[in-house]
Amino acid sequence: MAPVRKIAFLASETARAEGALEALVARYGQVPPEEADVIVALGGDGFMLQTLHATQDLRAPVYGMNCGTIGFMMNEYREDGLIERLVAAEQEVINPLRMQATRPDGRVVEALAINEVSLLRAGPQAAKLRIIVDGKLRLEELVCDGALVATPAGSTAYNYSAHGPILPIGSDVLALTAVAPFRPRRWRGALLPKTANVRIEVLEPEKRPVMAEGDSRGAGIVSVVEIRSEPAIAHRILFDPGHGLEERLIREQFL
Repeated sequence: MAPVRKIAFLASETARAEGALEALVARYGQVPPEEADVIVALGGDGFMLQTLHATQDLRAPVYGMNCGTIGFMMNEYREDGLIERLVAAEQEVINPLRMQATRPDGRVVEALAINEVSLLRAGPQAAKLRIIVDGKLRLEELVCDGALVATPAGSTAYNYSAHGPILPIGSDVLALTAVAPFRPRRWRGALLPKTANVRIEVLEPEKRPVMAEGDSRGAGIVSVVEIRSEPAIAHRILFDPGHGLEERLIREQFL
């Protein structure tokens, strides 16, 4: 990438991340995110998602350094040679999902999700969901603990825990994955084109309430959720050469 002169460091609220912030600012300086050539996020994957959401309207790409636990979207933490690493970094571009959730009272809640939009049962009984893709009914009734739509970037997160597929980062597909499906018994979900508009309707909502979330940001109890990719928003993430999301997604499948 172009020469890096101004860096904005952001840190999660942990002792490790705040200690790293202090050390890096003392060594490389600090500018507001609006003025930065690069934004460096210090924390784990959760903080990376927060940073991407918070800076989506800024011109600077985001480079993460792992000061958390998992760090799938983060680079290794090192203080030395940061400028050289930023200049040599490879860029991945990710489009988020747009969630439009309608609550039982008719109120509409919208949110963006970089990893996934999920619907989960909010009561003791299994959820009953109807799935419509691009206006065509695809599944009349899915009895389950929930369902989610994941991007390639989010395919190794909650989607993977729910036995969904790992998607190559450059693929123009989304994963539709059931969470603990009961009927149809062995339904494991579907791969959908990135352009798909997914509508999920909650059946028997009073008896079987369902809540919706976008990247763990709750929309509350819902009756209908519509999900689609948002091409107008592009998150730019930087990775050390040979350690980008493409490589990590492939490597994850051979562990």
